[in-house]
Amino acid sequence: MTDLQELQQRMAKAVMQPLTAREQMRRRNSAGQSNATEAAQFIRPNDQLTSFERLEIYNRQYWFRLFSNFEEDFPGVQVVVGRKRFQALMRAYLEAHPSTSFSLRNLGSQLVSWLDKNPAWTEPHSEMAIEMAGLEWAHIEAFDNAIWPTLSVDARSQINAESQLTLQPHVRLLEAHYAIDDALIAVRNESGSRDTSSNNASTGHVSKRRRALREMKRETVHIAVHRFEDTVYYRRLAAEDYRLLLALQQAVTLGDAIDIAFDGSLVPEHERPAYLQSAFAYWTTMGWFCTPPVDREGKGDS
Repeated sequence: MTDLQELQQRMAKAVMQPLTAREQMRRRNSAGQSNATEAAQFIRPNDQLTSFERLEIYNRQYWFRLFSNFEEDFPGVQVVVGRKRFQALMRAYLEAHPSTSFSLRNLGSQLVSWLDKNPAWTEPHSEMAIEMAGLEWAHIEAFDNAIWPTLSVDARSQINAESQLTLQPHVRLLEAHYAIDDALIAVRNESGSRDTSSNNASTGHVSKRRRALREMKRETVHIAVHRFEDTVYYRRLAAEDYRLLLALQQAVTLGDAIDIAFDGSLVPEHERPAYLQSAFAYWTTMGWFCTPPVDREGKGDS
């Protein structure tokens, strides 16, 4: 390891240390060593700031950037649990799952599983918070994930019961027990006018939105989150559509997927061909079915 690499690692380790509850740099690191002593090893003081104070600037900037990004990614979760509780939840999560990538895109990738294992941060609204986090992460994936070539006319003409259809990587399928899609759209529409400073009008509006979310009646909803012309959309699905698409996403053959979709369905059997024709026409028009890239060995890229 070169001297430069060692310096970079020491700097990164110091900068990525969690802040105190007052959003200041800790006086000692996780090993119990003085951060002031460590800072003096590789940062010179100036006529206004000590080595520790100069290091603290980078430490705080790093964490404030994470906090800002996380808040932008999960405004719905913040409304469900409340701002003060969300701040504590956010810090606990980021300490448990610090950024490990050059991109902050993946910052919330473990949030759903973390919330599921740590319900104390969201009780008594844990189910709603977890489902909202799932929708918000699906939004990120739908915005960023790849778009593969859509099925050609020839490929569509050869589809049969044994076919395995591939959904676009940006199509995400969710089942929830609240109308979280409508709620998140409302939250995002309001976020552009909401001032995060002390604003009585906006604070009251957020409080009303939080009460409305928490008072939502339970209902089973199925949602497809997808991208079309660089915009993310939420589309409600019938239970049959959801089961069929989910089965296809799990590499089930088309014939078996159709059987899964209509198992216990109230759609009369004589109406099912027309139902499927209409559904597949829409999904094809939106380009949801695609051809995966082929690797050097001739296998589709999963």
